[in-house]
Amino acid sequence: MEDLMKFLRFGPRGQEKPGVLDAGGRIRDLSGHVPDFAGPDAGIEALARAAALDIAALPVVGGEPRIGACLAWVPNFWCIGLNYAKHAAETGARPPAEPILFSKAASALAGPHDDVVIPKGSVKTDWEVELGVVIGRRCDHVPESEALAHVAGYCTINDLSEREWQIERGGQWVKGKSAPGFGPIGPWLVTADEVPDPQALRLGLTLNGEVVQDSSTSDMIFGVAEIVSYMSRFLTLLPGDVIATGTPSGVGMGMKPPRYLRPGD
Repeated sequence: MEDLMKFLRFGPRGQEKPGVLDAGGRIRDLSGHVPDFAGPDAGIEALARAAALDIAALPVVGGEPRIGACLAWVPNFWCIGLNYAKHAAETGARPPAEPILFSKAASALAGPHDDVVIPKGSVKTDWEVELGVVIGRRCDHVPESEALAHVAGYCTINDLSEREWQIERGGQWVKGKSAPGFGPIGPWLVTADEVPDPQALRLGLTLNGEVVQDSSTSDMIFGVAEIVSYMSRFLTLLPGDVIATGTPSGVGMGMKPPRYLRPGD
């Protein structure tokens, strides 16, 4: 994604402003033209208006500001489970016949470079790099052939997970997925028109400098279009909703022996 238009949010936590990366890699301030990136203001039409601005005429942001979550807030933070063939195999699970749908608390949203805080009492905090899909217009019963036209853009997500809470404590997965800071997204929000094939993207994650996840969205069991269409049969997807579309192999839970995050990692 080196030459693509990259929207972002910068500044201290809770005081972020919308911005865009210019061709020289400098952050330009969009706050005089864009309310923020969230809800309808992260929709297809809103991002198109921002993309049409003269980027070179926008103020340059000096220094090295913190990069925040690429969305200020989300109406819903949806997730798809066991959606990579090799990941399903490493967990010993049978590939699902239909997408496994669950949610993360919207309060888990975090900046892409913020420190990951291991929750109090956690012993199995795990990592999951994922392709994030940002919905750009309301979706109800959308056919798969039209689904991608409802996507505003894409981002990177780390679907951090506490495996004991997710798997061993009963109930739904949401409580193992929703600790504060367990939803880093960004750094960039790239508009959908810049990504002609969301099933041809490389995904990777490093831990302490070691590559532990290295895959492609081509290994997805259910592609982005199928996911959006499928979800729209059961619920209404809203502008600004984000969907974490599943993680490839290489998570800590799948290692032998399992490996989980520790202070200092």
